[in-house]
Amino acid sequence: MPRRNLTKKIPGSVWLLGVVSFFNDVSSEMLYPLLPIFITQVLGAPVAILGLIDGVAEGAAAGFKIPFGRWSDRLGKRRPFIFYGYLASAASKAVVALSTTWGLVFVGRLLDKFGKGVRTGARDALLLSDSNSMNRGRVFGVQQSLDSAGAVAGPLLALLLLHSFGNDIRTVLYIAIIPSVITVLVVLFVREALAKSKQPAVSGETSESAAATGTATENIVAAPRRTLRSLPPELRLFLIASGLFALGNSSDSFLILRAKSVGLSISLVILAYVLYNVVYSVASTPAGIVADRLGAKRVYIAGMIIYVIVYVGFAINRSVTGVWVLFSIYGLYIALTDSVSRALVGSFVTDQHEAAGIYGLMQTVVSVGLVLASIIGGVLWSTVGAWATFAFAAGCAISALLLLLSTSARRPATT
Repeated sequence: MPRRNLTKKIPGSVWLLGVVSFFNDVSSEMLYPLLPIFITQVLGAPVAILGLIDGVAEGAAAGFKIPFGRWSDRLGKRRPFIFYGYLASAASKAVVALSTTWGLVFVGRLLDKFGKGVRTGARDALLLSDSNSMNRGRVFGVQQSLDSAGAVAGPLLALLLLHSFGNDIRTVLYIAIIPSVITVLVVLFVREALAKSKQPAVSGETSESAAATGTATENIVAAPRRTLRSLPPELRLFLIASGLFALGNSSDSFLILRAKSVGLSISLVILAYVLYNVVYSVASTPAGIVADRLGAKRVYIAGMIIYVIVYVGFAINRSVTGVWVLFSIYGLYIALTDSVSRALVGSFVTDQHEAAGIYGLMQTVVSVGLVLASIIGGVLWSTVGAWATFAFAAGCAISALLLLLSTSARRPATT
């Protein structure tokens, strides 16, 4: 029994990465609920531009996740990628705060997503290396809970600052730079202990180059170049379903605009977004624990069902009360899918030196879907109506859900 409890213990490095995620999300979420209003009302851009900015920025992140994930695997290092990824995101906050046109906001969002592309695979691989089959869901859940706690604190801080500075959104954007800088400083305390690879060092030109520069070749490994086709069938199916799901999962900016369109003030919109993140934060760790016990795939499917219910609700809802109910349920959906999906993918990783590459591939598949989702969502909103954006999202989610359920006869993936 003591041994069983020990294997479920959360390492200190996981908590530290959670603190890093907390401060980063404090900064990001001070901006996020304000950006749709800042872009469309302060800078005067149409809603379609909002979808374009979010979509293309997400696409930029997709383009970097696989190469940087593989680079991290190749070097056998995680922290440098985490550090420079968060540094790029910190710089992006300054660009957004200084923006006088939507084009500069676009540049800032691209830089932020570039940083996310650099760090995501390495961070998830580092979390995976600190987990085992008995606590994998819990490890990712704890990190996500702290991340989401930052998403609670950020909007609340933004709301307080808005009242203090007479609804001056730009001042809030400037102050949001501070927690982002703290994030970068905390990363300096992160330590990694990646197990040495059993694979031989790469040979040929790379080895000669390393010898010429005095770099120890034993630290450079021939990390597998994973593609969708080379993955285990069940993992490949899950990633395809995740991409289809993401195709309709447009930016939360549309949820924020929807909340405002039914009568919520800016302050109440922020509070509704805070409610979503409170549920997200509180439910993430329990969701990970349940995934460890029942299987991550089952928990993920439950989250997808909730998502469909929420987006159908946003499509037909016309009441302020409905917005509050839907945002709270939306927090439960993301808690059941976000960290749980990373734990599920981690269960298929057999070599720590391919972990970042696999996570990069996973994030890229999802990001490509999100790119199209935000662009399609913006176009549907502008040409058909807000309901069409949410109806399309629900339809994609149902299709992905049916794809996963079609294989329910197979043994569920263990975590």
